[in-house]
Amino acid sequence: MTQKRKFTLDNTDKETLKKWYSLMTLGRQIDEKAPNYLKQALGWSYHAPYAGHDGIQLAIGQVFNRETDFLFPYYRDMLTAISAGLTAEEIILNGLSKADDPASGGRHMSNHFAKPEWNIQNVSSATGNHTLHAVGTARGIKRYEAKGIAISSQGESSTSEGYVFEAINGASNEKLPVLFVFQDNQYGISVPQKDQSANRRAAENYRGIRNLKIIYCDGKSVFNSMNAMFEAREHIEKHGEPVIVHANCVRIHSHSNSDRHELYRDDNERHCVSLSDPLIRFRVQLIHSGKFTEDELIALDAEAKKTISAAHKKVIKAADPSPDSIFDFVLPEAYKAEKYPEGLHDGTKGKPLKFIQALNETLKDEFRKNPDTYIWGQDVANKDKGGIFNVTKGMQQEFGKERVFNAPIAEDFIMGTANGMSRFNDKIRIIVEGAEFADYFWPAMEQLVETSHDYWRSNGAFAPNVVIRLASGGYIGGGLYHSQTIEGALATFPGLRIVYPSYADDAAGLLRTAMRSQGPTVFLEPKALYNDPLAETVVPDDFEVPFGKARIRRSGSDLSIITYGNTTHMAVQVADRISDETGKEIEVLDIRSLMPLDKEAIVATVKKTSRVLVVHEEKVFAGFGGELASIVAEEAFEYLDAPVKRVGSTFTPVGFNRILEKAILPNADKIYAAAMEILEF
Repeated sequence: MTQKRKFTLDNTDKETLKKWYSLMTLGRQIDEKAPNYLKQALGWSYHAPYAGHDGIQLAIGQVFNRETDFLFPYYRDMLTAISAGLTAEEIILNGLSKADDPASGGRHMSNHFAKPEWNIQNVSSATGNHTLHAVGTARGIKRYEAKGIAISSQGESSTSEGYVFEAINGASNEKLPVLFVFQDNQYGISVPQKDQSANRRAAENYRGIRNLKIIYCDGKSVFNSMNAMFEAREHIEKHGEPVIVHANCVRIHSHSNSDRHELYRDDNERHCVSLSDPLIRFRVQLIHSGKFTEDELIALDAEAKKTISAAHKKVIKAADPSPDSIFDFVLPEAYKAEKYPEGLHDGTKGKPLKFIQALNETLKDEFRKNPDTYIWGQDVANKDKGGIFNVTKGMQQEFGKERVFNAPIAEDFIMGTANGMSRFNDKIRIIVEGAEFADYFWPAMEQLVETSHDYWRSNGAFAPNVVIRLASGGYIGGGLYHSQTIEGALATFPGLRIVYPSYADDAAGLLRTAMRSQGPTVFLEPKALYNDPLAETVVPDDFEVPFGKARIRRSGSDLSIITYGNTTHMAVQVADRISDETGKEIEVLDIRSLMPLDKEAIVATVKKTSRVLVVHEEKVFAGFGGELASIVAEEAFEYLDAPVKRVGSTFTPVGFNRILEKAILPNADKIYAAAMEILEF
């Protein structure tokens, strides 16, 4: 609830003061005990002491409402977590990385505190990364007219990250209920503030942004911090716009247990910060006020020590994570296609659609069926324009600006807020155009990596329900940043589904399945096929294609071409040509789903033909085809009558001049030559 009066020592009742002191002494005792666990080889191998941040962390936890709010703490927020309600046992479970750790079950670094059922989020070790998630969650709060706010807590050095600016700029532009707390101790590990920014106070870097209030406070003072935090909450609830609370703190100890601050802070500085200890300051205030005696506080200290001792005894006996659990929660279970369990149809029902029409109509169909579906990105909705390729044409007109809207030209913001908004409600499904071209997606990779391991890292508590659409590949004369395909790099991250359809029906079916599934899917669209008649097919109504099911696009017995994307059509053309010229029949297996992959179909086609050519648009060296060839070698070698060959792009960027592009990218002639070489082996 909003606290309208100002907190002072005089007007705060004794029970409240007792509660605050109890939380503070409990937290500090654990903070000081944590390094001992590492010395005893029991755990807590990462510990970032919070001493010196006590006032602001206590206030964050007290302003947080677990029924309505979302809290994104950072790795130094131990007292924040305790003030928000975590017990000593839960804190120590996290520190010792036990199976019952509520944050991650031991999967994430110690000192990363969370409790999903209270909306205390499991956040990354990447500093300030969660700022974007808080903004996305706040967008959900606003869209659904819910009570509550999103709170992002972080150190001041994290504000040097570009995505933190993107978060604050976007929250201010959309007027979202976010409370950004900067806990400023003047150091980013050993880097002093003067090396971080020209402004002495990090919040000043955001001065001048509209719809944004900045409040400064003494983060070492309980009362000043409480007043700042409750004022911030009241402002958000009244004006519906974000607030930065910049709290001046001190870091009494080293950055973490792997840091030695005596290497960069002299004796005088370390002595001075120890004199600013917020807990000692609060303790002196309580005694001098006459509200508490020293004996009363000593008794509270003893009670906290007893609580910690009891928690320690339980946690030491608690179970460790099982090695057998490492494959749990890599990806949530996908939507099960019931009408078309194999992702196949006879081609007699439905209407012929171009690739781009199949995408557009599927998006609209799913938006009509699920009112909790949203899409945003660059250029996706402005008057009659629907993306630079018009895939989303007409969607904003039908579904409104609340569900279909433009995002800033900030790929990290697009991805990060999608992750965050999906946290608000598990029913929500989000589709983003992650970048205008796949080549431009690299700024968002930090957020994609985060999204890929959210489900695993949270021990199954949260999976971002996000589909990332990317226009991929060449053959359009686009050159650098307009013609690359990036699936090989993306496939190195567990926790992502990756699909790459070649035909309109598969585009519709895979997109529908992706939009209905939990967890993230990267949906790569070969843009050269958007309007190509080769990709046009009949698309049945409500067509579904399950993940991990390959499709034979042409049957044969003499050679298997395993492929996907643009090169699928080239492979079919080559197969037809070789059949006409030699009578040899080539099978074309369109894997269409890269992650998960249909290994059974790959092995089956090798058994059938005994000769394999792997073809894709990506570079041969380090490309995804290396994995396909490896599967053949490891699981079907005994059936081979010839070496496995690969055809793909040269190990160069894709050039702009059409002459260069032709020399770099695979084409039918290159595939034909390779196929004939294998057949003649």
